[in-house]
Amino acid sequence: MFDFSLPSLGADMDEGKLVEWKVKPGDAVCKGQVVAIVDTSKAAVDVEIWQDGVVHALLIEPGERIPVGTVMATLLEPGEKAPPKGAARAGKQAGERAPAAPGAPVVEGARLRISPAARKRAEALGVDVARLKGTGPGGAVTLADIEAAVQPGAPKAPETAPAAHPEADRNAEMRRAIAAAMSRSKREIPHYYLSETIPMARAQRWLAQANEGRPITERLLMAVVQLKAVAAALAQFPDLNGFFRDGRFEPVQAAHIGVAISLRQGGLIAPALHDVGSKPLDQLMRELADLVKRTRAGSLRSSEMSDPTITVTNLGEQGVDAVMGVIYPPQVALVGFGRIAARPWVEVGALVAMPTVVASLAADHRVSDGHRGALFLAELRGRLQRPEEL
Repeated sequence: MFDFSLPSLGADMDEGKLVEWKVKPGDAVCKGQVVAIVDTSKAAVDVEIWQDGVVHALLIEPGERIPVGTVMATLLEPGEKAPPKGAARAGKQAGERAPAAPGAPVVEGARLRISPAARKRAEALGVDVARLKGTGPGGAVTLADIEAAVQPGAPKAPETAPAAHPEADRNAEMRRAIAAAMSRSKREIPHYYLSETIPMARAQRWLAQANEGRPITERLLMAVVQLKAVAAALAQFPDLNGFFRDGRFEPVQAAHIGVAISLRQGGLIAPALHDVGSKPLDQLMRELADLVKRTRAGSLRSSEMSDPTITVTNLGEQGVDAVMGVIYPPQVALVGFGRIAARPWVEVGALVAMPTVVASLAADHRVSDGHRGALFLAELRGRLQRPEEL
């Protein structure tokens, strides 16, 4: 038997709220299957499981907010038989909480024991279950407790201030999460910054030719050319692609690029495009369009939130010249692109108007230094002069 715990879906996530289980006890599941939907401070995420098995027990109920690492379910290995009912499980995981003893008071922060029917009824009647003393087994709040709470003469809950608008609450929560992650980044990561102005005439000409005759829905964008160029350059500089955890760098061979996407309600999220270096531009364009669409619709997968090995942020459409980004921990680098604009340029001794873009690199001094960063930007520049090879 093994546990399925709430994964961390980014450095800015400490907890999540279970929205829905997509499985039930007895269901066989396979690696990569979505088993639950969890609401984070930024979006609802489809959480995948990373091991084949059979669902034995679901330990968390929809609506519960739990810390990262909390055991949400137990599963049986393929072919394993379920233990007899009442048999104790050996070795509880960190974050798993034991049930309260009968009659024990509800402790602030402890898991509230309540049946699904009682929770649903409480939501319908607007009853604050945290203020009730349960009469069920182990102090669980029952349906009868909910009904009793709304009877005439039942003790009234203390008056509280009117609740803020849910959307305002969510935006505030998102800003707090982003601020916490960025504060950690600036506190823990010794950043260095470099930038390079890159001529884009060849890339623009090649892109115009590649899009000739294509319907609008199948045209390539410069953003996807830049993403592929970053992945190609990273192949020569693995010290910019990976994670810094537990005091050491963990390089990752494939470039899972986190793409910074602004949300319509405000805030920013950077889910991963997986293995960008191995995919043709047409496939990347389709996957990027799908990723942006699902991000703004709130339909991301946990692997897309936890896998990015480097982040690329592109603020060219917003008109800025350059972006000096903050590294998203535990990643060790971030690449930024500003707008492509005609700028004065000297070519073969003549002053010309050249379309250029300012590419920037923010990198972790614990893993690389300015010399390596400069070589990476030079490699990126070279890749963008040979777009036909991407």
